[in-house]
Amino acid sequence: MRKLRYSTHIHAPVEVVWETMLAPDTYRTWTSAFCEGSYFEGSWGQGETIRFLTPRGEGMFGRIAENRRHEYLSIRLLGCIHGGVEDTTSEEARNFAPGFENYAFHAVDDGTHLEIDLDTTAEFEAYLQEAWPKALAKLKAICETSA
Repeated sequence: MRKLRYSTHIHAPVEVVWETMLAPDTYRTWTSAFCEGSYFEGSWGQGETIRFLTPRGEGMFGRIAENRRHEYLSIRLLGCIHGGVEDTTSEEARNFAPGFENYAFHAVDDGTHLEIDLDTTAEFEAYLQEAWPKALAKLKAICETSA
């Protein structure tokens, strides 16, 4: 498992960044950097199951390990989704699960410093290294426009 870290500074209050990042409509916008039409099903509440999907029903699922509103969000990835079916036993699923995606929101004088730490496999590292900066640029633009 490889650990990746990304961060950005957003000129908007933490509350705006949190809500923009997690609201269904704006989530679709900023995550289009990973796959056009990406969306989630489920809840961001601690202990809740959440599914991250492409329009074809492919993706991954996890459980919200920790949710400290406007401060920290941790997702424990549990497996893959293929054709709408959750998979925890294939080699692909076992390679990245359990892994984590963690989001830390820090209030600073002129906005928010957002840090993302995540686990991934060597196979997805190059893709994520390209997609995450684009996704964060989209998130930053949405937040700063609405702030």
